[in-house]
Amino acid sequence: MSRTIAVIAPGMMGSGVGGRLSSKGANVISLLAGRSAQSLQRAADAHMAAAGESEIANAEFILSIVPPGEAVALAKQLAPYLTKAQRKPVYVDCNAINPETACEVGDVIASTGCAFVDGGIVGGPPREGYNGPQIYVSGKEAASVLALNEFGLFFKKLDDTIGTASALKMCYGGITKGITAIATSMTLAASRAGIADALRDELASSQPMLLAHFQRSVPDMFSKSWRWVDEMEEIGVFLGDREERDVYEGIAGLYDRLAGDFDGDKEEISALAKFYRKS
Repeated sequence: MSRTIAVIAPGMMGSGVGGRLSSKGANVISLLAGRSAQSLQRAADAHMAAAGESEIANAEFILSIVPPGEAVALAKQLAPYLTKAQRKPVYVDCNAINPETACEVGDVIASTGCAFVDGGIVGGPPREGYNGPQIYVSGKEAASVLALNEFGLFFKKLDDTIGTASALKMCYGGITKGITAIATSMTLAASRAGIADALRDELASSQPMLLAHFQRSVPDMFSKSWRWVDEMEEIGVFLGDREERDVYEGIAGLYDRLAGDFDGDKEEISALAKFYRKS
């Protein structure tokens, strides 16, 4: 008997997860009302069927994969329908949120009588020839989600505590996206100072592995930078009242500026693209 799994929403990661599930025989549904043409096309390509909140609430699992700033709002949107649902789904928050936010989402879901699982995605969207990403989960009901591994996903339980998976995501994302931000900042500084070519030559000579990494990660960031703003702010909250919190608030500002530039005249984006263009 096919499992019905709700995946919200059909962004790059959500549609990738939905596509992997549907390719393995799962019935995948999603909230598609009001979505952009691009999102609708991704959902269609992933064989994700449109459903209303009541249908979502009657799925076996709900995977929340939305921008961090929308995680609490989605839980509250679905809460009335989850409360009425006769068969309670397992709600898995897979978003890049800090442990406090994960607990807030968990409280909303717990009030509906549904099981809640904290999750954190490490890696890119599922695709042909790539076995990832790894989806870490925690919470007392986390083991139930491991059943979805039979559909080609890779869930790994950490412990029984809500917030553990989110903490891991904060730390991992803080490193990977933080390194990208450092490279981006110094590359733009080099461009403004007129020494971009010299910096690139030096990196190619003394740090070829770093340069090769940034040639992938920096251009890949351009279209995603708007989504990373909330994540960097969540990492700042996670760090608490410490000096390094300011670092990630600054990185959030950088990614917000680049998101505007990407949608605008692309002055800084063009300088970065030129620097990291493979010869």
